[in-house]
Amino acid sequence: MTRDHVMKEIVRLQKAGIPKGICSICSANSYVLEAALEYGLETDGHVLIEATCNQVNQFGGYTGMKPADFQEFVLRLADQVGFPRDRLILGGDHLGPNPWKNEPADSAMEKSRELIRQYVLAGFSKLHIDTSMALGDDASRNGALEPAVIAERTAELCQVAEEAYREVLRLNPSAVPPVYVIGTEVPVPGGVQEEEDALQVTRPEDLRETVGVSQEAFFKRALHDAWERVVAVVVQPGVEFGSTTICEYDREKAKPLTAALAELPNLVFEGHSTDYQTRDALKSLVEDGVAILKVGPALTFALREGLLALSLMEKELLGNTAGARPSQLMEKLEAAIVSNPAHWRSYYHGSEAEIALARRYSFSDRCRYYWAVPEVREAVEILMKNLGTTPIPLTLISQYLPMQYKRIRAGLLENKPDALVKDKVKEVLEDYGFAVNP
Repeated sequence: MTRDHVMKEIVRLQKAGIPKGICSICSANSYVLEAALEYGLETDGHVLIEATCNQVNQFGGYTGMKPADFQEFVLRLADQVGFPRDRLILGGDHLGPNPWKNEPADSAMEKSRELIRQYVLAGFSKLHIDTSMALGDDASRNGALEPAVIAERTAELCQVAEEAYREVLRLNPSAVPPVYVIGTEVPVPGGVQEEEDALQVTRPEDLRETVGVSQEAFFKRALHDAWERVVAVVVQPGVEFGSTTICEYDREKAKPLTAALAELPNLVFEGHSTDYQTRDALKSLVEDGVAILKVGPALTFALREGLLALSLMEKELLGNTAGARPSQLMEKLEAAIVSNPAHWRSYYHGSEAEIALARRYSFSDRCRYYWAVPEVREAVEILMKNLGTTPIPLTLISQYLPMQYKRIRAGLLENKPDALVKDKVKEVLEDYGFAVNP
């Protein structure tokens, strides 16, 4: 007998007036994922980890992983940490034709069908279907598709997911049925490419149209049961970040949108790009019905802060020590970034000095794409080895990681380099933990 997806319970609580939510971890970095799983273990909660269509797909994506590979990768980390598999949720984000949007619609949608099929077969159970982008031979107005076309393609991919789920059931009769998220009031996967002075909060009438045409398209394909498992709509509540700016949540500006949620008894909102919001703003978002809070770059931004701090400690400790092999982590990271500008060229603007600063310190955190480069990965391993042989002097930790210094003194954290880095990531997760638990 199948059981309800945990997301259905979150919707039920929200509709009962209990501001419960969940944090969605959008990262493929092992330190980030370990930190998330450890935090979930410490707080006795579920952990939702999502992969995007560009990151993980049937051709490997930019991580080199197919959906089954990513599932195996995450499960291996969960087992290492001791996190229960039944409290782990795998999600797919922006599942649809975005990676192939320059191709004709027929071929792009064919690849999208195989994409979502592989996600479902690999055990991903929370699926955000995004078919909003115009494809190579689409007629569109300023790049925008008609809502009815988007809805029809969304329903088409949902039908493929339902068929794949039936395949899963034959092997595992207790497999949880997938839940779906529709809508896409957000930038393409990867984030905004230009700074924005102000954001347009989703209009209530656009929300109603998205839900209405989507329901109609689902019912035309006899997807009535699947529609009951559509748990959320992606909206723009007025949060975003650029290279140097953060658009803070203003619940007054979002009030017409959040008030309209009362008309949708089985749906909550999903908010993308909630990175860098204050903990109180995150709490307000959940209270206002944005029950799914996606975060990614803020986590790897914190990771980079931790690794940079460790590399500075390493320089202090090794100095000119004869025979020492320093990691030169930040130098190798910068070399990798400069040698392959594809991941950041469109995102950073200004003078050479401003771009150089952004490459390392931008909120967009495009350097997250380079931690898997072999030379950079090796440098991280050397750094951890150099600092892991003996305890790091507390004086250095106080200088470079003062919050972690306090936690070590309180007996809450081990004086180990990997523990220090993961604790930096947990600082961000603690804000989300505060927000999603009533």
